[in-house]
Amino acid sequence: MAVQIISRGSLEGMSLEQDYLHVYTWTSPDDDSVTLATIQRYIDSGEEVVEGGTTWRIRTLLANHPMTQDEAMGFARQYAERKNIPFVVTDRAR
Repeated sequence: MAVQIISRGSLEGMSLEQDYLHVYTWTSPDDDSVTLATIQRYIDSGEEVVEGGTTWRIRTLLANHPMTQDEAMGFARQYAERKNIPFVVTDRAR
């Protein structure tokens, strides 16, 4: 399965109605030479919100884990391929 990488900024006006992963990366506040990553899986709960949107369950796969953005994206892409998740959303432009 091909996994599509999407930047969070390009999500405006787009509706994700399937499960997806979100990769957050940032510089550690304690050491600016360390990058931390959090990777979360957003799972469609099957319940509709009043406005017709989707209710998501969120499962954290990694939290505040030291790894580069490339390592985090590699982990997310491999996980998404294994679990048949079509999208990986990232907070940073690639």
